[in-house]
Amino acid sequence: MSVNGKNSKPVQGLDISIVKLVPRNERNVAKKYRQRIEASIRAVGLIEPLIVFPVNDGYEILDGVLRYRILLEMGVETVPCLIHASRDGFTGNRMVNQLSASQEMRMLRKSLEELDEKTIADALGMQGIAHRLNKGLLDKLHPEVVKAFNANKINLQSARELVNVKLERQLEILQLMEKCNDYSTTFARGLVLKTSVAKRAKASNTRSPWTHADEKKSNLLKKLQEAEQQQDFYTGLYRQYTTNLLKLVIYVRSLLNNAETRAYLQTHHADLFRTFEGILASTEG
Repeated sequence: MSVNGKNSKPVQGLDISIVKLVPRNERNVAKKYRQRIEASIRAVGLIEPLIVFPVNDGYEILDGVLRYRILLEMGVETVPCLIHASRDGFTGNRMVNQLSASQEMRMLRKSLEELDEKTIADALGMQGIAHRLNKGLLDKLHPEVVKAFNANKINLQSARELVNVKLERQLEILQLMEKCNDYSTTFARGLVLKTSVAKRAKASNTRSPWTHADEKKSNLLKKLQEAEQQQDFYTGLYRQYTTNLLKLVIYVRSLLNNAETRAYLQTHHADLFRTFEGILASTEG
C-alpha cells in the first residue's frame, strides 16, 4: 500500500492494541476542534487511521495523537493504524491533502446519499452543513464555469464573484482567466467590477460588488474633502500668525528706535527690553 505517491515508501495497515501505542509528541488544540473530532469518531467511527512507527515492543504515534487520546477515553481496545517505514522523514502534511471547496461539496453531497444532514453535521461538530453545500450557487453559474469549478481551476470565492454577472459575461471572464492563466479571486473580482451595466446580473439581497466599490469611493472622497478642509484651516491659521508676527516686529522696532522709549524701558523694564531686543535679533538674524 502506498500513500505518498510513486516515490513514497510502502505503508502497511494493521490493527494494533491501544496499550502498545505511545505518543511521539503531545498536541494542544482548541476545545472546539477536539469536540468536533470526537463527535466525528462517535458518529461514523475512525475514518483516518493513525500513522505509527515500530519502537521496541510498541509503536510510536507519528500522526494522530489527538485521535488516540479520544479513543483511549472512549475505551477502544484496538486501533487501525498505518505502519510507516520511516520515522525521522515523516511529516503529516505529506500524508494528508487538504480538501478544496469543490471536493468538500462533492464529498458532502455523496454522503447525503446514505446519511441525513443532521448525522453528517453531528459527525463534523457543526450545527448544519447547508452553508457548506452552497445550494443554489452552481445553478447561477455558466456550465463551463461549473466545469472549471469542479475541476478545481477556480475557487469558491471566485465562483461567488462571478454570480454578480450574467452567464455570457461569466464565460468571457473564464476565457480571459484561461488565456492569462490567472484564476485568482483578485483577477476575477477585477473583471467583474469592469463589467458593463448591461452584462451585470440582477441585484440580490446581498450587496453587489459595485455597491461596495461605490461605498469605498464615497468614503475616500469624504476623507479627501476633510483633509482639504483641515489643510485650508491650518493654512489660514499660519497666514494669520505670520501677519501678526510681522506687525509685532514693526511695532517693537518702532519702540526701540525711539530714544526716550528705549531709555525708559532699559531703566524701568529691563526684562521686557531684553525680550524686545530678542524679537528683533531673531527676525533680522
